[in-house]
Amino acid sequence: MAGRTARLVLLAGAAALASGSQGDREPVYRDCVLRCEERNCSGGALKPSRSRQPIYMSLAGWTCRDDCKYECMWVTVGLYLQEGQKVPQFHGKVSLNAWFWSTVFHTRDTDLTEKMDYFCASTVILHSIYLCCVRTVGLQHPAMASAFRALLLLLLTAHVSYLSLIHFDYGYNMAANVAIGLLNAAWWLAWCLWNQRLPHVHKCVAVVLLLQGLSLLELLDFPPLFWVLDAHAIWHISTIPVHVLFFSFLEDDSLYLLKESEAKVKLD
Repeated sequence: MAGRTARLVLLAGAAALASGSQGDREPVYRDCVLRCEERNCSGGALKPSRSRQPIYMSLAGWTCRDDCKYECMWVTVGLYLQEGQKVPQFHGKVSLNAWFWSTVFHTRDTDLTEKMDYFCASTVILHSIYLCCVRTVGLQHPAMASAFRALLLLLLTAHVSYLSLIHFDYGYNMAANVAIGLLNAAWWLAWCLWNQRLPHVHKCVAVVLLLQGLSLLELLDFPPLFWVLDAHAIWHISTIPVHVLFFSFLEDDSLYLLKESEAKVKLD
């Protein structure tokens, strides 16, 4: 019992350390956010800053601090590119949270840890489809992406409320996640087909197809190999490199968008 408790404490500490990605911890980024907040988010500067903010951003709860963090993220990315260094990850919390609770649940199976594992997994799936919406629609129509985000939050709230307060239905939870996962896959693949000229699109296609194939491990169970590795365990192991590949795609796509934006500025 003491050993399990110690493991949980260590995992909690690891999650706390991982709550901020490498980019969030960069001194340049932190200093930029601090200066931006001092300049725009306090005293008399706050009102003009709010007046310049589009209404859809206000409705989505976008604060002055959020704006500073977003602007400083791109400033830091630009500095990394100037130095020829690899661009760091920013604000990477959703997937880490899901993996953390999955690890806790598989270390100690209780009603709470089971629910947190399932709910965080649903959050990751919904976050992926929101990210797809932002990439395909939100860059040209931010208000639409904000409305879609609100819809996804309502769906997540209803999903969690039903499973927590009414009935924890494993079949319904699986069906809901599979349905959203298939919609997510179809949406990403449609975008890839439309943008197949981009050199990094093949990474996105590979991620989508691999995840759909690996998801069969969750649907088609089998006895554990060597009485140790069951289908669920192999699923968890297999998704690690897929997430690395997906981050590589997001990194390449972000750099492409950044260069495209810089080219438009030069033309203007």
